Amino acid sequence: MSAPIFQDEVTEERGENARLSAFIGAIAVGDLVKTTLGPKGMDKLLQSVSRAESQTTNDGATILQSIPFQNPAAKVLVNISKVQDEEVGDGTTTVTVLAAELLREAERLVDRKIHPQTIISGYRQASQTARKALAASATDRSADPAAFREDLLAIARTTLSSKILSQDKEHFAQLAVDAVLRLKGSTNLEQIQVISKLGGKLSDSYLDNGFLLEKKFGVGQPKKLAGGINILVANTSMDTDKVKIFGAKFRVDSMSKLADLEKAEKEKMKGKVESVLAQKIDLFVNRQLIYNYPEQLFTEAGVNTIEHADFVGVERLSLVTGGEVASTFEDVGKIKLGFCESVEEINIGGESLLRFSGCKSSEACSIVLRGATEQVLGEARRSLHDALSVLSQTIGSPKTTLGGGCAEMIMADAVDAAAKACDGKVALAIESYANALRQLPTILADNAGYDSNELVAKLRAAVHNGNHTTGLDLDNGKLADMRELGIVESYKLKDAALSSASEAAEMLLRVDNIIKAKPRTADRGEGMM
Repeated sequence: MSAPIFQDEVTEERGENARLSAFIGAIAVGDLVKTTLGPKGMDKLLQSVSRAESQTTNDGATILQSIPFQNPAAKVLVNISKVQDEEVGDGTTTVTVLAAELLREAERLVDRKIHPQTIISGYRQASQTARKALAASATDRSADPAAFREDLLAIARTTLSSKILSQDKEHFAQLAVDAVLRLKGSTNLEQIQVISKLGGKLSDSYLDNGFLLEKKFGVGQPKKLAGGINILVANTSMDTDKVKIFGAKFRVDSMSKLADLEKAEKEKMKGKVESVLAQKIDLFVNRQLIYNYPEQLFTEAGVNTIEHADFVGVERLSLVTGGEVASTFEDVGKIKLGFCESVEEINIGGESLLRFSGCKSSEACSIVLRGATEQVLGEARRSLHDALSVLSQTIGSPKTTLGGGCAEMIMADAVDAAAKACDGKVALAIESYANALRQLPTILADNAGYDSNELVAKLRAAVHNGNHTTGLDLDNGKLADMRELGIVESYKLKDAALSSASEAAEMLLRVDNIIKAKPRTADRGEGMM
C-alpha cells in the first residue's frame, strides 16, 4: 500500500469529476443571475446574515460579490464580472451568463467524448470570428456631435432600461450624458459626484453644475463667499490640547503652572493658525477637527473654515479646485491652493451642504439623487454609476452596436458560417459557440414572458437574410428595427464581455484536477536538523 501524498484536510478531484465540478459551479452561477438580464429582468433581494442590512439589485457584479461561493469555478465567474464592472461599468450579467452558456455547451460536447483541447481550439476560432463580425457591424458617428449625442442618449436609455431607473430613463439619460460630456473626453468619474438624499421621488433628482460637500461653515461665519475664493485643503491636527492626544501626564504643584501650560499650547496653536493665514486664503478645509480656539482665530481673520471633511471629500475637493492637500504651512507661497468663484451653503432634503461653483476644473459637477428609501437610493446610485461608466468609455471608444439580441445574432450567424467551412470535430465546437451566443436573446425573451423559441427563430432568419438592424422589441413581443427604437449599446462593452467570457470558459475547460487544502502552516520542527 502506497503512502499518502497529501496531509489531512486535503481533498482532490481528478479528471471527469474535476471537470464536472467546474461545469456545475459555473453553470449554477449563470442560472443565478440570468433572470436579471435585460429590460424585463427581475431583481434579487440580498440579506446580510451578520448585519441587519439588505439591498435589492439586479447588478450582476453586486449580486455575485455579495455571495460567498465555495466552488472555485464559480469564483472565476465572479472575478470576470468584477473586471467587467471595473473596465466598462456595465455588462456584468452578460459576461457571466455568456461564460456559463459556453461551459454548458462544452459539457455536452465532453459527454460526446470530444476532448477539451478540441473544444478550446474551436472556441478560439469562433471567438475571433465573432469579434470580427461585431467590429464590422459597429458604427462610429463621433464626427457629427449632434448624432453622437443621440447615440450617447440611446446608450444611456438602453443601460438604464434594465434597472430601477427605467421609469425615468429619459430624465436620467439626460443627466448622465450632460455630466459625462462635461468631462471633455476624460474617463475620470471622480469629478462627477453622486449624492444620495432621502425624500422626494427619483424624478426629483437633478444635476448641479458645481461641487457639493456635505459640510457646513464654522460657527459665526458667513454663509456665502463670492468674488474668487482661494482654498487651502489640509490634513492636519488643529487641537490645542495635545496632552489628550498623546496621552502624556504632567504633575504641577499649582493652578498657575497649569494655566501657563495651557497658555503655551494656545500660543503654539496661534502660531500655526498664523502660518496658515500667511498663505493668503479665504477658506480653510481640514480633514481633521478644528477646535474652538483656532476656529475663533480664523473667524476673526475673516477666513471661513470647514472641519472634519472626510478623506474622499478632501481628495475630490482638491482635484476639482486644482489644489493639493497640505500638512505643513511653513513655506509661504509654495503650497498649491485651490480656487473657485464662490462657495455657499444650500439646503437639500432638510440638510445643509456647501456648493463650490466656478471650480478651476470646469468638468466638476454633482448629481443629487432623491428617493423614498435607502434601498431605492442604493440601487439608483449603482444604476447611474453603470450608465456614467459606459458613457465615459464610449466617448473614448466611440463605436456603437445594436442591442435587443441583434449583435449576438449577427455574431452567431458569422460563427455558423465559419463552422460550415471547417471540417472535423472542431466544427462541432464552433457550432456550440454560436448556440451559446443565441442563448442571450433567448434569455431576454424568456425574462419578458414571451415565446423565446418563436422569437429567436424569427430573429435568426431575419439576420441571416441580411436584416442586420433587426432585434427583439421586448415591450411588444415582436421583431423591430433596433436603430429606429434607439436600442444602442457600446461596442467596447460587447467586445469586452465576449473576450472575457471566452477566456474564462477556455481556462475552466483546461481544468482536470481540483485540490482543496487549508493554508500551509509552519511547523516548529520544520527545517531543523
